[in-house]
Amino acid sequence: MTKRTAAKHKIDRRMGENIWGRPKSPLNKREYGPGQHGQRRKGKMSDFGLQLRAKQKLKGYYGDMTEKQFKRIYGEAARMKGDTGENLIGLLERRLDAVVYRAKFVPTVFAARQFVNHGHVTVNGKSVNIPSFRVKEGDVIEVRAKSKQLAIVLEAVQLAERDVPDYVETDHSKLTATFVRSPSLADVPYPVIMEPHLVVEYYAKN
Repeated sequence: MTKRTAAKHKIDRRMGENIWGRPKSPLNKREYGPGQHGQRRKGKMSDFGLQLRAKQKLKGYYGDMTEKQFKRIYGEAARMKGDTGENLIGLLERRLDAVVYRAKFVPTVFAARQFVNHGHVTVNGKSVNIPSFRVKEGDVIEVRAKSKQLAIVLEAVQLAERDVPDYVETDHSKLTATFVRSPSLADVPYPVIMEPHLVVEYYAKN
């Protein structure tokens, strides 16, 4: 098992939830946490514990994002008009790696970051290799011609375990996707319940 896969599975088990809804999650076999103390009976979690867990779950879902990166996005969401939690979700979903994942060009969030990093994607015809690049409404994301026959792409397009949400219009025959609009929490097809309001509470107190 690769280090990346191990880390991904560890997040699932630590959270006690299959946060990406993947069939290979160890949570499908055992629902206790990692390590020798994982099977201990869990007591009632404090408000801080619930807030921290909500933050770790949302941050973990988007791959190898650092705390510094995540906090910066939160700060931006807090400065925007409207609900901070909803703004946070919208900003996270506008990341290029998130859009590549939503469009089903790759099977996982982790693969999306690597896919963008390796230069397999263009935005409005220009090569972009920065996973955190923020797309705008109407932007067209396309898999580069030389990358369209990669096994990882062909496999991802066939995945039945998740659908493309309606804020991303996808043409899998051409491997293009158009970012239609910034989504709200209710629009995003998270396999588990995300609680951005608890993330807001966490940062408000810490």
